[in-house]
Amino acid sequence: MPNKYLLKLFVTGKTPRSELSIANLKRICDHNLDDRYHLVIIDVLERPQLAEEEKILATPTLIKELPPPRRRIIGDLSDTEKVLAGLDLHRP
Repeated sequence: MPNKYLLKLFVTGKTPRSELSIANLKRICDHNLDDRYHLVIIDVLERPQLAEEEKILATPTLIKELPPPRRRIIGDLSDTEKVLAGLDLHRP
């Protein structure tokens, strides 16, 4: 299993959907990665240039930068199995 995950979560403001996606991601990471992740939350209203550079078309969007391969997950991250698969954290 890779050592450190770098995750970027793009959200739009402090909407209920944004807050839900942040809470879901933190819960999943705390249960499966312990302290082996670094999470960057990017509000596209405050940092539109970053969203443009990453070609973000919908929010919330999670980008797994590290470890490779780079992956994207779009949605509120409420489907734990889908998020784990996207992070390459398959349960035995």
